[in-house]
Amino acid sequence: MKITWLGQAGLLFESDEIRIMIDPYLSDSVRKIEPKKFRRVPVPEELFKIEPDIMIFTHNHLDHYDPETVARYITSETSMTVLAPRSVWNEVSKIGGDNNYIQFNRHTTWTHNGVKFTAVKAEHSDPTPIGVIIDDGERKYYVTGDTLYNEDIFSDIPNDIYAVFLPVNGVGNNMNMEDARSFCERINPEFAVPIHCGMFDDIDMNAFGYKNKVIPEIYNKIKI
Repeated sequence: MKITWLGQAGLLFESDEIRIMIDPYLSDSVRKIEPKKFRRVPVPEELFKIEPDIMIFTHNHLDHYDPETVARYITSETSMTVLAPRSVWNEVSKIGGDNNYIQFNRHTTWTHNGVKFTAVKAEHSDPTPIGVIIDDGERKYYVTGDTLYNEDIFSDIPNDIYAVFLPVNGVGNNMNMEDARSFCERINPEFAVPIHCGMFDDIDMNAFGYKNKVIPEIYNKIKI
């Protein structure tokens, strides 16, 4: 799959058969609540031309489930599948239309065009956070969502992860770089992609110490 980093925790997975968007934050709405957390990177307008088949939200925090961004993709006129844990599902399902709103809580599986999605545990301040495993039949990708290092997570994770995408910023109940490195050493992916940095801060993701790290560039294909 082609994978593009959308900034913060947003990701776009694309193949000939499917387009998957996860946690897009493409506004400056956080700034209205926390002025110091202003968007440091402008949003290319062409991103809003993308029509996802699957939209995934990992939890109900504004930089992950952002109503301003959501309104650009999910409306009463669209028809897509939305996978969301209960805290987000309660909100997003109110949009209605022909969209298929799936309550995607831990251990739930959904399959679309041969791609299998599995919700896994995350440890965060939202009441129902999840990570997600994306299995396209060839490789397994793991998006942790916002999470701390927690022993209960590892029983949910298969031992053949190709790439993991994980927070390393160390605030807001997220792993810091040291714990994120230990997390990766525990699950042993072929590649680890640090995210959740660079939107509101000046963190240098090159300081992430995992041996097989890949540092993403915003709005560009991730080289894994």
